[in-house]
Parts: sequence; structure tokens; C-alpha cells
Amino acid sequence: MIHVLAIITTKPGKRDEVLAHFRANVPAVKAEKGCIEYGAAVDADGPFAKFGADTFVVIEKWESPDALKAHAAAPHMAAYAAKTREHIANRAIHVLSPT
Repeated sequence: MIHVLAIITTKPGKRDEVLAHFRANVPAVKAEKGCIEYGAAVDADGPFAKFGADTFVVIEKWESPDALKAHAAAPHMAAYAAKTREHIANRAIHVLSPT
């Protein structure tokens, strides 16, 4: 199994619009072979470190690196990217192995 943290920062004020496209794509991703977990999270209230108002984190678990590669190449991911590309300021993807 592998874990993925994708830290997505949108252009100012565009997070909700990008998250709407993300949520619409979630059922297709969860139906992919090898998807264990896939969802987005934003900063919690409280005295914690913050990513900021324009950032969300995608938390993923995949059965294997091959499943992640297939996910990245899926047509619905290309469609999601096309809909959101102009609103994304930065994207950092971290692929991690459990210890």
C-alpha cells in the first residue's frame, strides 16, 4: 500500500470552485481498481498550523504504485485537470510508504 498527500493551492478565492469539481470526480476515483481512500480536507478551526484559505489537501491510499499510475492516467482525471488547471496556483504531490 502507498499513501499520497496532494497539497493543492488555488489562485485566490478559487478553492471552493476547485473543490466542487473535485467532489464531482470522487465517485469515479473511488471506483478505480486499487483505490482504498480518496478525499479532501481543509484547515480545522483552532490554534493549529494552517495551509491557508486557498489550500486543500487530498488524502489518498492506493493498493500499489501501479494503481496510482493508472489513476493518474485515467480519463476522468484528465477531465478534472482541464476544468481546474487555470485555477491552480501550486500543486505538491507526496507519495509515501507506510512504516
